[in-house]
Amino acid sequence: MAKATKVNPHAGSSFDDFLKEDGIFEEVQARALKRALAEQLDEAMQSGKLSKVNMAQRMATSRSQLDRVLDPSNLSIQLDTLIKAASAVGRTVEIRLKRDTKRTRVTAT
Repeated sequence: MAKATKVNPHAGSSFDDFLKEDGIFEEVQARALKRALAEQLDEAMQSGKLSKVNMAQRMATSRSQLDRVLDPSNLSIQLDTLIKAASAVGRTVEIRLKRDTKRTRVTAT
């Protein structure tokens, strides 16, 4: 006799779906991406033994601008500034668009 499988009554949509329902998915995604970029830049600076003053000089910018680049909560960083920061630590920036495979499809009824 086959054993019946229990369905978890608490199982539901994904966390992404929850964020989308609350209308904050894009903001949360942007914050996570910025945090990851800031951490990568900080790690590259540490491995290259590069101080913030030297990093700012390499970027031809101010120390306060560099602090904004490294601040994970500051989302208003221009792409050219990010490219300068990556170049200053011997890295490049790669950006690509991916097809959203989990997109909800609406059908006509």
